[in-house]
Amino acid sequence: MTQLSSPDTIVALATPAGVGAIAVIRLSGTRSIEIIGELFLSKRKGFDICQAKSHSLHFGNIMDGERLIDEVLVSVMLGPKSYTGEDTVEISCHGSTFIQQQILQSCHAKGARQAGPGEFTMRAFLNGRMDLSQAEAVADLISSDSSASHQLALEQMRGGFSNEIKKLRADLIHFASLIELELDFAEEDVEFASRADLQAVIIRLQKVIHELIESFEYGNVIKTGIPVVIAGKPNVGKSTLLNAFLNEERAIVSEIAGTTRDTIEEEISIQGVKFRFIDTAGIRETKDVIEQIGVTKTFEKINQSPLILFLFDVNETGAGDLQLELSEMQKNIQSTVRIVPIANKIDGKELELLQNEFSKFPDLFFISAKERTHVHELAMLLLSFVQSGKLNLNNTIVTNARHVDALKKTAESLTAAYNGIQNKITNDFIATDLRNALYHLGTITGEISNEDLLDNIFSKFCIGK
Repeated sequence: MTQLSSPDTIVALATPAGVGAIAVIRLSGTRSIEIIGELFLSKRKGFDICQAKSHSLHFGNIMDGERLIDEVLVSVMLGPKSYTGEDTVEISCHGSTFIQQQILQSCHAKGARQAGPGEFTMRAFLNGRMDLSQAEAVADLISSDSSASHQLALEQMRGGFSNEIKKLRADLIHFASLIELELDFAEEDVEFASRADLQAVIIRLQKVIHELIESFEYGNVIKTGIPVVIAGKPNVGKSTLLNAFLNEERAIVSEIAGTTRDTIEEEISIQGVKFRFIDTAGIRETKDVIEQIGVTKTFEKINQSPLILFLFDVNETGAGDLQLELSEMQKNIQSTVRIVPIANKIDGKELELLQNEFSKFPDLFFISAKERTHVHELAMLLLSFVQSGKLNLNNTIVTNARHVDALKKTAESLTAAYNGIQNKITNDFIATDLRNALYHLGTITGEISNEDLLDNIFSKFCIGK
């Protein structure tokens, strides 16, 4: 990608707005060094920051004429070896909002324009410092709030997903170019691309694309947290279990049935994986209008979650009753929802006797939410569900809805090309389908992009990044 030459120098606060110990103000563009040269007075006698070497740090004052604004550290990074690929300056000042505004206003007065959302990262993309999927991963990295989401964003920012897409495109470009070559020699009726080999490549690419599309469901829940609904009859200990997971009294606990009327959601990280536990209203038939609304919301949450912890009071529910309750639950939920029955209130009970009584339920888990007995083991069980099967953080996982849409369109074009070969249609139609597949893959990394697409992506970034 050719380097962007932007006439504008932009400036913005790179740290969160508000009072803090330190704030960082970032400048990027052709006049960055010139502007800081007019504002910065070094503590080193006779030193001109305009002559500073790249990737150097300088101590001094930011001045408004003869007036001292603040004592600062200034980082100088010369393009193209900077985040944006342009000359970049970062001013580390004291975190007073007044000082921040004074320095920003001074930069504006010297000709720097206020940066828009994501404009620094957009320049990094336009200058070839990163591709589009890596740029989008920057936003994910900023918003990551668990080690799993952080790991995913970091892997994508370093090019893990991009490299996968580039491999797919490289394989496809080879055959697409041979088909295009055949079009140039259409009158000679020659075949440069083996149709059998092309079909084999399409099948292989479709398999990889399908796996990437499937991974989105897992990648998305890692970013937003895996929803786990705690359900069951009133007064079986749902709120107590939520409190036990959180290790604090978040939900109101009462002996009165129907205390929880609405859903309560709380997040907890278990060994780097974020879960969203949802305490729900007790499931029962009721004439109380408000409680009935709570029960309706319970089933709505259940059908939005992949996993249900179905609690029951082991003192009041036997194996036969549990079977009826689970069967009734299954009638009201989607088949994809996994139910884990949890026998609560085992205090003082002989665990071996309970296991014998409920031997028909191999997935049954025994706890005492009040005493927090086996609650940690239950958390580890939930973690094992996440870490098993296809949800493996060492694999390439798609976390962006735009990427999934582009992959689906790629798959459609490849299917059309495959069917075209099967039906022996003319080369120009096959070439068109391959071009479309390459186009959709290219939109993921930004090898093919337009202004509207870029504006839509970078408008969602924070200002200063």
